Amino acid sequence: MPWTIRLVAFSLISLISLGASAALAAEVNLYSARKEQLIKPLLDRFTAETGIRVNLVTGKADALLKRLKSEGINSPADVLLTTDAGRLHRAKQVGVTQAVNDPELKAAIPSAYRDPEGHWFGLSLRARPILYVKGQVDATKLSSYEQLADPMWRGRICIRSSGNIYNQSLVASMIAVNGVQATEQWAKQFVKNFARPPRGGDRDQIKGAASGQCDIAIANTYYLAGMLLSKDPNERSAAQRMVVFWPNQEDRGTHVNVSGAAVTRSAKHVDEAVKLIRFLTTPEAQAWYSQTNGEYPVRSDAPVSALLKSWGDFKADTLNLSQLGLRNPDAVMLMDRAGWK
Repeated sequence: MPWTIRLVAFSLISLISLGASAALAAEVNLYSARKEQLIKPLLDRFTAETGIRVNLVTGKADALLKRLKSEGINSPADVLLTTDAGRLHRAKQVGVTQAVNDPELKAAIPSAYRDPEGHWFGLSLRARPILYVKGQVDATKLSSYEQLADPMWRGRICIRSSGNIYNQSLVASMIAVNGVQATEQWAKQFVKNFARPPRGGDRDQIKGAASGQCDIAIANTYYLAGMLLSKDPNERSAAQRMVVFWPNQEDRGTHVNVSGAAVTRSAKHVDEAVKLIRFLTTPEAQAWYSQTNGEYPVRSDAPVSALLKSWGDFKADTLNLSQLGLRNPDAVMLMDRAGWK
């Protein structure tokens, strides 16, 4: 083959390779524990603004984490998006995430809501206050999570099981402040105040309270928001009976958790992954979380929806949420010893 032909052939191959590399670079693979309808509109907007295609895989949070671990360094995932700081900590612990040192993300997200070593970043806040039934509770008797152990609440509280990570994280936050011994004493008294054996999800606790099985439910506010906006009249009716009470306003603030994202250790598109996480922390994306998901923005300059505003302002606990993961084993063992089923 003449050298000129060889040169042309080489050039064509190089161009094809460069084109393939560019195409490969213009995408990001996302494993998301959020349901498609709760994240896809944001991803489509990201693609429209950046030209970066997002390949979305959705699934249960624990299943996605197990899959990432199983796939190891060969995983196609670039970003893991999941709920609860406890799970984000587990992802870091099992080695499926990598540290990201990005000034934009640090500036956008308060330090309490991201991993100190940059392994994960909070995207939305999930408050877990006390909900009570209108007319059934004197709100002046409420003050804190700790106070719910008082005998005045005997047989009046509905809450999920100790297997639920939201409750594990709540207890972990109390351990961080009060210590294991004091929190265990609290839990043993708190369990005595349950109206029924723990069962179901957060919506079931709200329904249980509204139906008269208990006067108080512990639930994340986005479940209440979802019920208030539900097409099911029974859900709307149950939610309309409930009032939000923000506990611990005189001390550390109401317990909050996050949904968050991490760049995976196996990521082949790190730059695109960071761009996606940055996009999800813009005020516009944060406002969408508030309006559509009923969650609070993780950054203070993003607007909240009218529904969230109607529940009033509150002081959120500023404990670094990495503590929830670090103290999760203590929380689980403590709840078991306290008889929290």
